[in-house]
Amino acid sequence: MMTDTNTRLNSLGFPKSPAETRVVVAMSGGVDSSVVAAMLKDEGYDVVGVTLQLYDHGAALAKKGACCAGIDIHDARRVAEDMGFAHYVLDYENIFREAVIEEFADSYLAGATPVPCIRCNERVKFKDLLATARDLDADCMATGHYIQRFAGTHGAELHRAADPARDQSYFLFSTTREQLDFLRFPLGHLKTKDETRALARRYGLMVADKPDSQDICFVPDGNYAGVIEKLRPGAAEPGEIVHADGRVLGAHHGVIHYTIGQRRGLGIGGLDEPLYVVRLDVEARQVIVGPKEMLATRIVPVREINWLGDAPLTSRAEWPLAVKVRSTRPPREAILRPVSETEAEVELLSPEEGVSPGQACVFYASEGSRVFGGGWIWSPR
Repeated sequence: MMTDTNTRLNSLGFPKSPAETRVVVAMSGGVDSSVVAAMLKDEGYDVVGVTLQLYDHGAALAKKGACCAGIDIHDARRVAEDMGFAHYVLDYENIFREAVIEEFADSYLAGATPVPCIRCNERVKFKDLLATARDLDADCMATGHYIQRFAGTHGAELHRAADPARDQSYFLFSTTREQLDFLRFPLGHLKTKDETRALARRYGLMVADKPDSQDICFVPDGNYAGVIEKLRPGAAEPGEIVHADGRVLGAHHGVIHYTIGQRRGLGIGGLDEPLYVVRLDVEARQVIVGPKEMLATRIVPVREINWLGDAPLTSRAEWPLAVKVRSTRPPREAILRPVSETEAEVELLSPEEGVSPGQACVFYASEGSRVFGGGWIWSPR
């Protein structure tokens, strides 16, 4: 059908009516994505809901805190039925295991602190699912993430959510420009989660008061080490807890039970000074502990960078930015020094504690809400 070039853009940015605009909504079964689907259907869009089954459906039924467990698939299907749009459940179990779970296990065993939710967005939701959306002849794909997408002079830009408490930009830094062109985030402008739940009640959604999922979907009880032991039998080999000065202070039941910056649960009480995990030596099966000041990091090497700036990353020797080295911390002033198009050294103007390999380092504008991408911390010193 021919479209008048003077037609006003609809709310998703297309010069045609909502009825002529097909949007695939990634539905987890939670309140956020359910509201997105209901809102777009209410506005008259041609909505297709898609839910991913990411791991064993039967085993997932009792795991209420998991974002893609069996109960959530049921909830997503029910929302689609109530609102009257098509809904599909796709079996991505093998893809998810290979692209996310296996790397999570390997990274943890190597002494890193991985963030599997980022890899899931990067390798499953915004890659395979996005390709599926294109196969369904969708104009775009919408999600319930709290982040904003704005049309800039050089193309689509990624921006933090209006509600700092809900902002998910740390977990979406690897979204590429090509993906950003196709993605939409209808909730990013909302000021509070209460607004989302109010919309859910307005649309009569049965998930309006459903609790948010808190844990990694395949680690619903937060017991990372337990999952690793199931994935890699024999991974929890015992070893020594060693002070940074060389003193052996005790024994442990596996390096996988410890993370950089940990203080509690070390099992080495009775010492005069508070000690923290400052390094994990996987090969020697040693947990190295030391005083808090040893956790302070100023230089952070970053690789696998996804750069969302207007000019090429290597076009400047230095970029003054703000960065996040953990999802729960606010952005801190830093200088980004490119080494190549995908590697850089980040100098934190104020040292951060507990910077760990496997975490993301996400880049932000020093002022304003723009996200400039980020990379993976691989060997802080």
